[in-house]
Amino acid sequence: MKRIARDGTKGRGDPMDLNTLLNTPPWEWPSDAGELFLETLVDKQANESDRLIAAELAGDLVVMNDDLAGALLAIVGNGDESEELRATAAIGLGPVLEQADTELVDNDEFDDPESVPIALHTFRNIQDLLHKLYLDESNPKEVRRHILEAAVRAPQEWHIGAISAAYTSGDRDWMLTAVFAMRWVRGFGDQILEALESADPKIRYEAVNAAGGWEMDAAWPHVVALVRDRSTPKPLLLAAIEAVGNIRPAEAGEILYDLTDSRDEDIADAADEAIAMAQAMSSGPDDEEDDGEWIN
Repeated sequence: MKRIARDGTKGRGDPMDLNTLLNTPPWEWPSDAGELFLETLVDKQANESDRLIAAELAGDLVVMNDDLAGALLAIVGNGDESEELRATAAIGLGPVLEQADTELVDNDEFDDPESVPIALHTFRNIQDLLHKLYLDESNPKEVRRHILEAAVRAPQEWHIGAISAAYTSGDRDWMLTAVFAMRWVRGFGDQILEALESADPKIRYEAVNAAGGWEMDAAWPHVVALVRDRSTPKPLLLAAIEAVGNIRPAEAGEILYDLTDSRDEDIADAADEAIAMAQAMSSGPDDEEDDGEWIN
């Protein structure tokens, strides 16, 4: 197991290994944690478990840079690497794709380059290779699924067809990926509403997240029912709490108030946060009412 000292130096002081970093908030990582992740990713003699942890942590924007992005991308594209490592590396590219896409202006420059941890050419290289690897059906299903889940964080035209094909495939895993992807790509309002009725709790969870993200008023009765049902599984309940605040901010306080006294600290905190966010949204400038149908 590779180790890094708490003060950012190697070989001295109180060593911090990858497992420790996995359970440490990113803002508390030592200054050269990214170097450890990079060293581990490129070292094919390192333990597979270490490389999996490094691939998971390297995607955090606290440490992300061109070198780490390149290392993750190289793993995704290397058929000699394990399927699990390739899939984990693909997911690790998602956050930086989303950040870069948020700052993209006129498709050829970043509005604030300092806020994006990778260069524009790196961003484009990631998009191009992920598209190519997704189209190659010789790649394992799990790798292709995670490629799509990462790629949609910076939506492109090809994602629409890929999501549609995944959703209608009849394959539960591909359907789960499709509903996850609908959170970022417009045009799937009907499918989100349909997925809200799924018997699969993971698909319902992703559908609730998508409905909340797009502020779909048509999903309101469903998410409120989840909040009020004491048998709703905790992950689904937490997603529904957030969705309530996003869909109808003005009514969130009334719906969520009782949950602020929950004995479960996570649920109480989620309700408090959703109410606070909803109040901030409600106090802003009046916007034209949007019932979510525009994404259908």
